[in-house]
Amino acid sequence: MRISGNDVLIVVDVQNDFVSGSMAIPGAQEIIMPINSAAKKFDHVVVVTDWHPKDHVSFASAHPGANERDVVQVSYGEQSVFADHCVQGTHGAELAPGLELTKAEMIFRKGYRREVDSYGAFLENDKKTVTGLGPYLKARGLERVFCAGLARYGCVMQSALGAAGEGFEVFILHDASAGDRNVEENNRIVAQAGIGWLNTFDLVGADEA
Repeated sequence: MRISGNDVLIVVDVQNDFVSGSMAIPGAQEIIMPINSAAKKFDHVVVVTDWHPKDHVSFASAHPGANERDVVQVSYGEQSVFADHCVQGTHGAELAPGLELTKAEMIFRKGYRREVDSYGAFLENDKKTVTGLGPYLKARGLERVFCAGLARYGCVMQSALGAAGEGFEVFILHDASAGDRNVEENNRIVAQAGIGWLNTFDLVGADEA
């Protein structure tokens, strides 16, 4: 697939806490080189990161008696809770070493509202609050979204679903994402949304023969 000036690579949550820290995902380190390779083929790159306050709603520590991976009731319904991660201004929130994304045009923060989590980059977990990333990309004239990062069937998938919901043509880069969970069910959800799968070696940059 030839990449054009109307395409954008969105790199989701490749941060220290998800690569080697409190919520390390198996295989996370191995996706850094494919992400770097993919980024070279795109004119447009957006980096998305979790950016949580210390007592964020997604932290088990914010819910007395809750354990990591429990599901709790919050104002918008059910919310899974996790170890404290990607706290604003901490080492864990920084991008993982080895990423070569200085060409990124935007670092887009999500999950910074204390009372609502944001798995995806386009729609928050209350399923009604849009982040504004979609209108930004449309204002730039971008039409196709390629998602990579962590976790494949978590925030990457939710970002892809959000992009599809806003009318973009969407692909997930399999070799530039990691983290398997409920694979069969999630693949069905992705397919129903019309989202495609590619690998970085399927992409041809606009300046490549």
